Amino acid sequence: MIRSLQALFAVVVANLCLANFLLSQVIIEDRLPDSSRQKLDEMTSRGIEFLKSTQAPDGSFSKHLGPGLTALAATAMLSNGIEKSDKSVRSALDYLKTQIKASGGIHAEDSLYRSYETCIAILCLTEANQDGEFTETIEAADAYVRSLQWGPETETDPDDPAYGGFGYGTHRRPDLSNTAYAIEALRAAGAKGDDEAIQRAIIFVSRTQNMQSQFNNTEAADKIGDKGFYYTPADTPGLVDSENRFGSSQAGKTETGGLRSYGSMTYAGLKSLLYAGVTKEDIRVQGAVEWIKRNYTLEHNPGMEFAGPKKELDGLFYYYQVFGKALDALGVDKLEDTDGVEHQWRADLIEKLAELQQADGSWINQSARWMEDNQHLVTSYVLLALAYAREDAEKK
Repeated sequence: MIRSLQALFAVVVANLCLANFLLSQVIIEDRLPDSSRQKLDEMTSRGIEFLKSTQAPDGSFSKHLGPGLTALAATAMLSNGIEKSDKSVRSALDYLKTQIKASGGIHAEDSLYRSYETCIAILCLTEANQDGEFTETIEAADAYVRSLQWGPETETDPDDPAYGGFGYGTHRRPDLSNTAYAIEALRAAGAKGDDEAIQRAIIFVSRTQNMQSQFNNTEAADKIGDKGFYYTPADTPGLVDSENRFGSSQAGKTETGGLRSYGSMTYAGLKSLLYAGVTKEDIRVQGAVEWIKRNYTLEHNPGMEFAGPKKELDGLFYYYQVFGKALDALGVDKLEDTDGVEHQWRADLIEKLAELQQADGSWINQSARWMEDNQHLVTSYVLLALAYAREDAEKK
């Protein structure tokens, strides 16, 4: 009798295990096809090998462009499972140590991009800080980044469109790209969504959205109303420019004077809202998702085509990495566009990036704008994008 019960129990357990296994296989196949997973592994390996084989002896990557690129490359490797002890990663981290300033910033001497470089360094060092090696450095860098925000310390009025934003350097005009990096860096350093600096930053982020609401009553808010995001609602301090009365968009203006929304900034805006704890039910998040569903593509940086001939490729690889980060933060595996077409965005991203990989394992943009003719920069962007596609497989 006991043996019969034991045998029955064994059969039940076996069937349950088989059922769970089959269910997990269905989920994996549904979310990321095996063919995409194989391409993901192969191109990630080749991309990392390209970075390692072209690293300078001092550990830097394209040092003439500043330490932010070295931090970006090291983060790309760490995010894809390369250990801190790896010779290439360790060398990059040691190089970043030489760029630490007394202010707490991590940037090149006399850099115009102090905020950007320091934020990227924070993201890198937090990835490599499991043993606490960089805790003090991260804390000092966090304090430095906070000092660059437009807000109480700069006596900026909350009604000023610059309020809450971050620019490239010491209180240069704030923009959504730098503010998105700052929010991500502050979160990585340990801040919660209700952190005062992050909540101030979200005031700025909300004002870059083409949607009039209780969160945005700027002059540009209702001129387009497509609910996407653009570069900055802030005037350039010290300049009188009738063409830039209420901010600017890298995608240009409409005939009515509205600031055009475009892909990389809309995904950056969505990511920033979600990182700050804004819920999916919030009208700002819902608006951003509506814009994404209307403009879903991996062929170009949507919206930039209005900026001029061949401008649709400008910032394409920055777009890919923020596309991956934002949709992963949104917590969706599929997205149905406004034509009713369902997209597995992770598989779409992998397939497109596989098409674009060069023979040497790198990636490069046909457009040189925003330094995307640099293989170290673009390859790092791609590897970061792939890390978010890879997370799907690792979560199973």
